[in-house]
Amino acid sequence: MPESHESYSSHKSHKSKGTNVTHATDETRTASRLNDEMLSSMRPPTRRWFLLAFCLGAVVAWGMFAFSWQLTHGMYVTGKNRPVMWGFYITGFVFWVGMSHSGTLVSAILRLSQANWRRPILRAAEAMTVFSISVAGLFPIVHLGRNWIFYYMIPYPNQRGLWPNFRSALLWDMTAITTYLIGSILFLYIGMLPDLAIVRDRSHGLRGKIYAILAMGWRGSAREWVIYHKASTLMAALIIPVAVSVHSIVAWDFAVTVVPGWHSTIFPPYFVIGAILSGVAAVITLMIIIRRAFHLQEYLTPRHFDNMGKILLVISLLWSYAYFVEVQTTWYAHEPIEWEVFSFMADRYTIPLLLMLAGNSLLPIVTMCFRRLRRSIGVMLVVSLLVNVGMFIERFLIIVPSLSHKNMPFIWGTYRPSWVEISVNLAALAGFALLYTLFAKLFPIVGVTDVRELEAQKVVVPRGRARLPSLAGEE
Repeated sequence: MPESHESYSSHKSHKSKGTNVTHATDETRTASRLNDEMLSSMRPPTRRWFLLAFCLGAVVAWGMFAFSWQLTHGMYVTGKNRPVMWGFYITGFVFWVGMSHSGTLVSAILRLSQANWRRPILRAAEAMTVFSISVAGLFPIVHLGRNWIFYYMIPYPNQRGLWPNFRSALLWDMTAITTYLIGSILFLYIGMLPDLAIVRDRSHGLRGKIYAILAMGWRGSAREWVIYHKASTLMAALIIPVAVSVHSIVAWDFAVTVVPGWHSTIFPPYFVIGAILSGVAAVITLMIIIRRAFHLQEYLTPRHFDNMGKILLVISLLWSYAYFVEVQTTWYAHEPIEWEVFSFMADRYTIPLLLMLAGNSLLPIVTMCFRRLRRSIGVMLVVSLLVNVGMFIERFLIIVPSLSHKNMPFIWGTYRPSWVEISVNLAALAGFALLYTLFAKLFPIVGVTDVRELEAQKVVVPRGRARLPSLAGEE
């Protein structure tokens, strides 16, 4: 097991062993180099970092101004109307909840499967989950008409029988998001404990004291490693059903209604598959950004993108099948109003519908079938970005056309988002990027001990193996 300190052993003990001095010094240098390279994101900020943080903060500030404008002037400043009571806010809510799920699912499943190539990408996926679900939790509050009584959504003992309303979808969402947020934070924090000890040993002053508190006295003993691996495995096993149940609850927000296009039992698995698709694409995008920004080409290699591309291909095939089943069951049921929603969507939102199908089905399936394209960083960046654009459009097309064409034609209407809704959604995106930027500067963005553990495993040469596989994988 790798120790939590900067080097595996001290120089004094090596000097006393005579012939082992050279070997021990090389091992120490390797451990130190790994620490330096994987902690490169925590170096002092540059002007570019401050400029990026300022620009993201400015977008967040503009979104807060737009929300304050809505708070003081009322909901009429948004594009919501009768019958479209849900719009861009709920679109953003479903999108961010979905994107958060795959970060945990990818990390948990890869941990349980003991896939060695997973090690450099786990931290990025787990951090994405925490920040995505944090952003998603703000949208139900922003969507409320009277935002200052958001505590009506909190599930506490209902003594007066008035509120909270346990039949409300808002209360379901609050419960699900709170549970998932606590679980994902614990999952991320437990995985960071050994790395926090490394940062503690390399820091001084107030910074060192803060990391000492966060490291909780970690010393890298054999007993601590045993407990750590048991806790990591247990959390990985527990977080998977929590993630699936949370997005199923979001899906039931739609499926329990009688709105045409929503009243379907396929929604929970359909939403979960779509969430995994958007999350895998977001993890790929973050991997590319981290790889370029912190010069981690040696650790985030084409092999990692190749494997993530295979996962993206499988999930895209599942999503395409789920969408086909939804359309096919609607056609088979011969419900005129249900089919009217699809006709209205194809007629009124033709271009967004084609972009959704191209971004979520056609493009990933065609490109990810070829190994050469999966190993191309530029292709993976374009595909992952278009997948998430398509998933945001898909969330919009679930909500707006169904509400615009309800059962009674005399209440049919249209919807167009206002500048307030667009500003809040852009601020959510900027807030997510800002949180991730701050996290990368304050904490290790790559699992240091995970990669060092894989490096230590190279010391043992399996029988019959002529050469060791490289740490980074095949280029």
